[in-house]
Amino acid sequence: MPHPLLPSMLTARLGLDDDASILDFDVDGVLRPLLAVGLASVPEDAEQAPHQHRKGQLLYATRGVIHCEVESGVWIVPPQCAVWIPGGLMHAAQGVGEAQCYCLFVEPGMAPALPAVCCTVAVSPLLRELIAKAAGFPTLAALQGAQERLVLTLLDELAAAPVEDLHLPMPRDARLRRLAALLLAHPADKRTLAEWASRIGMSERSMTRQSLEEMGMSVGRWRRQLHVILALQRLAQGRSVKAVALELGYENTSGFVTMFRKAVGKPPARYLAERESRRI
Repeated sequence: MPHPLLPSMLTARLGLDDDASILDFDVDGVLRPLLAVGLASVPEDAEQAPHQHRKGQLLYATRGVIHCEVESGVWIVPPQCAVWIPGGLMHAAQGVGEAQCYCLFVEPGMAPALPAVCCTVAVSPLLRELIAKAAGFPTLAALQGAQERLVLTLLDELAAAPVEDLHLPMPRDARLRRLAALLLAHPADKRTLAEWASRIGMSERSMTRQSLEEMGMSVGRWRRQLHVILALQRLAQGRSVKAVALELGYENTSGFVTMFRKAVGKPPARYLAERESRRI
């Protein structure tokens, strides 16, 4: 099916004059192991409608942040990370902070070692260069010789890429779904777990047990993960660490930085600065 972000991505690559002429471009119709497309930028108001395609898809953010949603959760893609979306999975994506990215489409049969579930992966310098090289191949021509060998190496490197825990799982239970919606809408709310449980019509014990069963984490950890995701999005938009800390309900910057460091291993400014530096 036509891909919602492809009109802006493929116009130059296909030598077309306007977006309307490629609205019917069929990603699944390109019968080769991998199709890589480079994208100069994703404006913040560029938002995909939910869609799916037969091919697996990799969105690799080189600048800014990509926000990707599937039924089972939300994935955040900071600079020098990528989100892998298996073929056939309904998903939508949006750029945050004038994001720049590459988009890869992979034939399912050519990548049996790739994950069967959506996940965020780190992009090594070698994988980055392979992606950039593949994005320079002619879009519709068949791959030959050295191009085929490079694509096979790219797929091997992608399969070996480490998975990063930048995922916000979404529950199936209707009451927990309501809790997730409330926390997403009011991330700075400081209600206790008992108060949240009462608001959604559950006991605190039942809410905790159900959360662990459905999402693999407690409500408290889920909320911290939400704060990390929202922080990355807002920092990518240019907000200061202090402003983000206050927006998320922290009384001071140090408390927010401590939470962020525990979650990802580094303070927020250093985390994003190191990722941006990998582009050079």
